[in-house]
Amino acid sequence: MKLFGWFGTQKRNRGLDDWRRAWAEAINAGGRRDADLRAQLDTLAATEPDVEVELEMLDALEQLRQVQGVVGNGQMPSVETQHRVIAGERCHFTAPATMPTDHTQSSGRVLLTASRAIFVGAGKTSTTAWHMVHEVARVDREVLLARSDGTPLAHFGFNNYGDAVLCAFLAGRLKPSKRGRL
Repeated sequence: MKLFGWFGTQKRNRGLDDWRRAWAEAINAGGRRDADLRAQLDTLAATEPDVEVELEMLDALEQLRQVQGVVGNGQMPSVETQHRVIAGERCHFTAPATMPTDHTQSSGRVLLTASRAIFVGAGKTSTTAWHMVHEVARVDREVLLARSDGTPLAHFGFNNYGDAVLCAFLAGRLKPSKRGRL
């Protein structure tokens, strides 16, 4: 087999693919199917040798439900940080990340405040004001902020599903069209 031949040739358990689709639907479902997902994954784990990523996805779902509970009570989470880039603003989220589309910023940190999303890394700061963001999209461990014409404003790559899911959820609440709907 050639060096890169094994990429894409692995056969995945169809049950895991179905489970991942159900997990993605559960992100927006508000907790009604979370216990079912855990039970289904326990069943799949008996025949599938590697469910580590799916376990990480379940952890992300649990983290999301906790933050949704806070937001559902009319509050935004608050993260203690003394980072000078937020200049006294209240921070709602922070996590290590990369900017996959900017090769000069290999790694850094994403911070979300009421007025902007900030990436700090490699001695540079990139800021995206919420009033410019029309859409927030999450694909796996990446979050994309886009203008109304679909052009990207920011692209964050996270180390885990939990950070990506929380960033996308909170960004969706902080952008102007959702600000009134905590």
